[in-house]
Amino acid sequence: MVGKIRRLRRGRRLVGQKSKVLCFLCLFVAIVSVAKADKPNIIFIFADDWGYGDLGIHGSTFCKTPRLDQMAKEGIDFQNFTVNHPVCSPSRTAVVTGQFPARHSVHQHFASTEHHIKAGMPDWLDPKAPMLPRMLKEAGYATAHFGKWHLCNDHIPDGPMPPVYGYDEFGAFNLPNEAPEQMKTSAACPRAVDFIKRHKGQPFFINLWLHETHTPHYPLAQYLKQFETLDEQKQVYAAVVAEGDAGVGLVLDTLKELGLDEKTLVVFSSDNGPEWTGTKKETDDTSTGPGLGSYYSVGEKGNLKGQKRSLYAGGIRVPFLARWPGVVPAGKTDRNSVITAVDLLPTFMEIAGQDLPKGYQPDGQSMVAALKGEGFTRSKPVFWEWAPARKHPEVWPNLGIREGKWKLLYNEKLGKAELYNIDDDWAETTDVSAAHPETVEKLILQLKAWKKTLPTEPPASCFSKLRNSK
Repeated sequence: MVGKIRRLRRGRRLVGQKSKVLCFLCLFVAIVSVAKADKPNIIFIFADDWGYGDLGIHGSTFCKTPRLDQMAKEGIDFQNFTVNHPVCSPSRTAVVTGQFPARHSVHQHFASTEHHIKAGMPDWLDPKAPMLPRMLKEAGYATAHFGKWHLCNDHIPDGPMPPVYGYDEFGAFNLPNEAPEQMKTSAACPRAVDFIKRHKGQPFFINLWLHETHTPHYPLAQYLKQFETLDEQKQVYAAVVAEGDAGVGLVLDTLKELGLDEKTLVVFSSDNGPEWTGTKKETDDTSTGPGLGSYYSVGEKGNLKGQKRSLYAGGIRVPFLARWPGVVPAGKTDRNSVITAVDLLPTFMEIAGQDLPKGYQPDGQSMVAALKGEGFTRSKPVFWEWAPARKHPEVWPNLGIREGKWKLLYNEKLGKAELYNIDDDWAETTDVSAAHPETVEKLILQLKAWKKTLPTEPPASCFSKLRNSK
């Protein structure tokens, strides 16, 4: 009888312990669910070759961007934002790693192995590099990439696919050429909308990298009709811009319909300034197909000097609009906060409520205060590294630095340096290097010291098998 009582008491204790454990687990699940619910969604929209002046609010003379103009009215138009390279792949590398692209030996766009060897590049961005989507995925986000990839190229058969970098789902073009498919350029925004609808109950991060306004151009009939009074070149370009603008509007409308407006930060920007107008009326791309060429690339840069491939403002200062109702104040213009592409990773991580990984050294810094309308004071310099010396009057600089109010452009081989006071000369119209030789010398020394911190060779683990067949 005594034994039965002891067994009964022991059974009751076990039941009590299991109940406590169950309650603890339920509480833990509830806390995690609340924590996830509190994490805002993040959508980063990156256009391609979309110039600073290709927005209505920035004074475009022929393009119409009603949805982006409205997005700016509902958020902040940051007018002192720069990307960290004047061409595609390095600019995108800066976004996803939070580090200057030269730290990963990504000096130019990804193309063929011959091009990479000449440029001292890997054949794809190292998947072992610090990676924004992977960090957010580990923080509980559903992650997706839709649109242009170009962290490898379709010339390369054996490059890694987006999931290796931390994406749960993707649809892209400019993928390695052994990819099952290259997504149509027009599918990017609809795919993003579908992902939003399927993940509305959990925090999500979307890299939405638009094709517009890169060549080949694929203008749609409905938008060509809208701009039929323009000349042929402007008609095509305006139609392409209008399609990109409408795609952004589709995403914003979806957020509103699903009640996700106040839970979602949306950022719109561009990877570099507008392409130079060329002579090709038709062109082909093995990833996206035949279309119209650079003859129709008549994008605007406002009153800025330089455009794509230039370290002048027109090549690296691009639109940057941020919208998050209830957090980002509406209707503001910020020309004082000096922000740049490598700032996005630490910014998005802070918004997600996550610390940066141990040992990770970002080149950027969080600009959450600027998003909240509180202003932002940069404490780190911004560096740019571009191609070897060229004598073109707007493409000659191959190094640049911004520190405080000063921006220095430099090319040692050409023996040339220019200095601009950006606080007083936002459009970089007046070189003041002769009046400030001590500043020029100081910044050149900083550039040279920075160059010494960069790798001299790309990682051999990021070489294609094609190199062995040469």
